[in-house]
Amino acid sequence: MEARRARVVGPLEVLSTYLSYPFVVNALVVGALVALCSSLLGTTLVMKRLSYIGDGLSHVAFGAYAVASVAGITRNMLVIAPVTVLAAVVLLRRGRTAKVKGDAAISMMAVAALAFGYLVMNVFGARSNIAGDVCSTLFGSTSILTLTSLDVRLCAVMSIAVVGGFALLYNRIFAVTFDETFARACGMPVGRYNMVIAIMIALVIVVGMNLVGALMLSALVVFPALSAMRIAGTFRNVTIISACIGSLCAVVGMVASILAGTPVGPTIVLLDVVAFALCSVIRLFK
Repeated sequence: MEARRARVVGPLEVLSTYLSYPFVVNALVVGALVALCSSLLGTTLVMKRLSYIGDGLSHVAFGAYAVASVAGITRNMLVIAPVTVLAAVVLLRRGRTAKVKGDAAISMMAVAALAFGYLVMNVFGARSNIAGDVCSTLFGSTSILTLTSLDVRLCAVMSIAVVGGFALLYNRIFAVTFDETFARACGMPVGRYNMVIAIMIALVIVVGMNLVGALMLSALVVFPALSAMRIAGTFRNVTIISACIGSLCAVVGMVASILAGTPVGPTIVLLDVVAFALCSVIRLFK
């Protein structure tokens, strides 16, 4: 009994020690905010069959990160954010009218940005650990634990803008999500609201790269939404449950990675996968 109690108390004491450090609390706050925003928007993107746009924009963000890194820009968010938002605007405005449309345009931009970023880091990178830099950027790293108070405030502002925009435009986003033709017939500026959605997901991708990396960022968008769809039947309930699942998996995944010493990004994504499996099982008994 004493040994069992010691095993239970041990991790709790370790966690309490870690939580006494401000940088750990900062990481948990940013992680929860990123997961919350991506889960909210994930419901809309999955239902509109635009979930692949998150993956494409995350590759664009990697290319922008590579340029900022080679140029020695310490506040790389100032480069990544405008480039990613611009890519979202181009994909949405040109994707419907250009000869190369939809997922083909996203795939072309994603692969081109990924190749360009890796090439730039290899050719012009001054640091010797190029492979480590690329790996940490693509798959996430412990840089989430080195966020400054300015980074946290910036992430908080972006997250508040995304959540606030989603709440204010909820009815319009609902209409655009389910029936664009009807919404357009009612005089609603569908293109404008689609643009707002794309810009919001671009901002989420910018702040989420440090959490799970560019390659796995789309998992934060897709998995919570798909999990919620297994157990909820209305758009509102799916959105709320998706936000709860995404935030919970992010926080628990970060705590688990701190205690077990595992990579942050893959740990969070695997928890999202487990949540999806559990929701699928629950659906079988409904």
